[in-house]
Amino acid sequence: MGSFSHLGESGNASMVDVSEKRITLRFASASACIEFPNQIIEKLKAGNMETHKGSIIQTAIIAGIMAAKKTAELVPLCHPIGLDDCTIKMEFNDQDELIIICNATVQGKTGVEMEALTGATVAALTVYDMCKSMSHDIKIKEIKLLEKTGGKNDFERKH
Repeated sequence: MGSFSHLGESGNASMVDVSEKRITLRFASASACIEFPNQIIEKLKAGNMETHKGSIIQTAIIAGIMAAKKTAELVPLCHPIGLDDCTIKMEFNDQDELIIICNATVQGKTGVEMEALTGATVAALTVYDMCKSMSHDIKIKEIKLLEKTGGKNDFERKH
């Protein structure tokens, strides 16, 4: 196990110095899982993904991408990076949970796992916001990194 990367020699919060790293293609994938009460599941699965605020799915996709692009403004020690690509996909699993997957890519000196995690999280929060008028018994159950490549330590979650 390594050390905490965002603590300097004095133990204070510190941004990681990436000036000596080389630019590589970096990719990360993260997911969020949402559990809904039955009355919401029925409406969502019936294709009623529209609310008075607009399309639930399209709004959440846009919100997730916008959030991924602003990760460095939200997480204090993240490096600001210009994403080369960011996609968000949503589908129901066998337990009627909505699974949100955010994939982020950049040619850079630092990884994009925080951007992928932020994108999936904000997309999930947006779905919650757009469905909460029907019930507050919605659970955002799990947010996790699925994969990251292109850096010193690649990672892939074993299911």
